[in-house]
Amino acid sequence: MQRLILKNFRIVDASGDYFGSIVIENGLIKDIFSDSDNLPEAEMIIDGGKFSPSAVLMPAFVDLHAHFRDPGILEKEAVLPAETLESASLAAVSGGFVTVVCMANTKPVVDTLNRAAAIKNRCDALGLVDLYPVLSLTKGMEGRELSQIKDLFRTDKSSEHYFPLMLSEDGKDVADDGIFLAAMGEAKRLNVPVSCHCDLGGEANAVRRAIEIGKKAGCHVHIDHVSTAEAVEIIREAKKKPPAAGGFYLSCEATPHHIGATDTDARRMGNESFGRVNPPLASEDDRQAIIAAVNDGTIDAIATDHAPHSEADKAAGSPGFSGLETAFAACLTYLASDGNELCRLSALLSANPARILGLNDRGRIERGLRADLVIADTQASWKVEPEKFKSRGKCSPFAGRELHGKVIMTLNCGRLVFEEDRFA
Repeated sequence: MQRLILKNFRIVDASGDYFGSIVIENGLIKDIFSDSDNLPEAEMIIDGGKFSPSAVLMPAFVDLHAHFRDPGILEKEAVLPAETLESASLAAVSGGFVTVVCMANTKPVVDTLNRAAAIKNRCDALGLVDLYPVLSLTKGMEGRELSQIKDLFRTDKSSEHYFPLMLSEDGKDVADDGIFLAAMGEAKRLNVPVSCHCDLGGEANAVRRAIEIGKKAGCHVHIDHVSTAEAVEIIREAKKKPPAAGGFYLSCEATPHHIGATDTDARRMGNESFGRVNPPLASEDDRQAIIAAVNDGTIDAIATDHAPHSEADKAAGSPGFSGLETAFAACLTYLASDGNELCRLSALLSANPARILGLNDRGRIERGLRADLVIADTQASWKVEPEKFKSRGKCSPFAGRELHGKVIMTLNCGRLVFEEDRFA
């Protein structure tokens, strides 16, 4: 039996903020003590008293939306692709993320369970993050025929065989209403959410459409990277209505870059090159609307939409930023400062994403849950230097900015997988 103790820490999660010590055994939180007296012996002890007074112990983060780009096509004149499972996993734990959902727009598209399982198995072998590849809604993301989701059956969530926690066509909306409805019907049958990019016809129109079709199917619709005041208001009004018969449920996410950057940054970086992202960085009014929606609970979670590209691809207009390593600091800088706000930030980055995915064994600090934990200094300031990212993608709207909040250590099931610039 392996025992690890983290003592003398300020402990913060979605429901609490207190000082105490945590005992970890065999990857799980065995006990929580209000002080460090009479703690059992352990193979390893991490003493919070040796860190900065502004250090906190929180649940590790859960990312609902990332792109690991693996498998992918090699760059034309390079040895390695824009990202690999290894580089993305290193970036994730550097940013405090232990659980990550990766999108299906790889080469080839992840439209079968075997392809998803192969990616997960390779990532599991690395031992850094728990990766959950989504399955696309249609074959090849071509929007013409349902993917393997129509042939799947799910009777036991505890099955040892991999099963996707989310379905998504990601950046390609399903244009045909009938096929979209059929896909959502399969999602309801399988009891998994559909992650909707919402770009077809503009974000607001696409959000309305996803909600309407989701209601018909009676499934869980999750709206990706909400970026405009209009889309926020549509979601807010939809959530005010009584739950629809048949099981319809609505959740949504925002990204750190839509919380902390605007179209001014996009123009500075180049609207059609390094500043390009889907959905685009919007106005300051839109940014403030996103922040207000986070504050009032309309937005359920924060997801990175980590989308790395090579410098050449960004210069040619490929959309997306690398976000895993800056997410916590950007959110802390632009959303929270201390106290109850830190509890809310933990809910947005950990508890709520885990709940949306149906992962009841993580996202909070409680006895019996996985010891997925992060130690972070909430007051440490640092300059964003993308060239130092673990991710191979170096494009960030926060480049050159001073952010506060730095991940010091990350634990996956009680195993130390990141310690500042060193990896287990």
